[in-house]
Amino acid sequence: MNRREERTIISSSSGRFDAVLSKEGNIPRTIFSQDDTLIYINGKAGKKSSRVKEGDELRAEYTVEAFEGLKGEDIELYILYEDDDILVINKSYGMVVHPGSGVSSGTVANALVGLYGEEFKEGDDDIRPGIVHRLDKDTSGVMVVAKNPFSHASLSQQFALHTTEKEYLLIAKGEMKSSLGTIEKRIRRDRQNRKRFETTGNKSEGRDALTKYRVLYTSEGYTFALARIFTGRTHQIRVHFKSIGFPVAGDPIYSRPDKIFDKLMLHSWHLSIIHPRSGKKMSFFAQPPQRFQSAFEALSIPSEVTQPLNKSYQEG
Repeated sequence: MNRREERTIISSSSGRFDAVLSKEGNIPRTIFSQDDTLIYINGKAGKKSSRVKEGDELRAEYTVEAFEGLKGEDIELYILYEDDDILVINKSYGMVVHPGSGVSSGTVANALVGLYGEEFKEGDDDIRPGIVHRLDKDTSGVMVVAKNPFSHASLSQQFALHTTEKEYLLIAKGEMKSSLGTIEKRIRRDRQNRKRFETTGNKSEGRDALTKYRVLYTSEGYTFALARIFTGRTHQIRVHFKSIGFPVAGDPIYSRPDKIFDKLMLHSWHLSIIHPRSGKKMSFFAQPPQRFQSAFEALSIPSEVTQPLNKSYQEG
């Protein structure tokens, strides 16, 4: 079922309506592209591209897909770290983070309610309890979950302000010549396919996105690389690497079928956050999963390249 929601804030910055309300109101920017979203600026109808200034009242009324009574399920989570405020997991390939787009069970959110009980979902968002960021269904790796409202507010702000550090391992099609690179291209939703995104040179469209990468090894027509994202756009690495002619191997959306890889070769390897309560920097690592281990063998990537990736946790 669907439900109508409303978000109102007093802007503390200037810019496009959708950019400001998305950041300060902590709601997905995609909300503003829905046909039934209503936008108001100081009580008057506006557009998502309308310019707003500090002190303006911004309000959006929109529809979200909701599920009555998110059920807890006995789903095993690979826990990397846990304390009273946060849970850090290594999300499995193929696991959806929270209900949506026709998926109502088997998600990380279902597992969290099963782990912590029904009271865990009580709060502002009973469909995505504890979720402060996401990984695509077919992207595995490090995810942090907030266990209480205090940590949820802190972590949400860190992700909104891009103060976290996020690094991904990937295998791209083609052998890249440069050992280091930067991709700084705006990303917008694909006008021909709403499930896809694309880069654009139009500064008035899409959202800015910055990715830096380091090539770790090239072999047999593929590149093994480490990419760090400084923004958190949907499909960012997948879209950016496709835009420079090196799509992520096994990508069913942005690449043609692959002769070797039938699964998305993208893994969230490293995530650094500031602990909500202690204020200390904490870094978490998820070792390359089995599909990557198999790729290392298939591409004859030497152990001296892959061994340093087998980390787990460090502080500071």
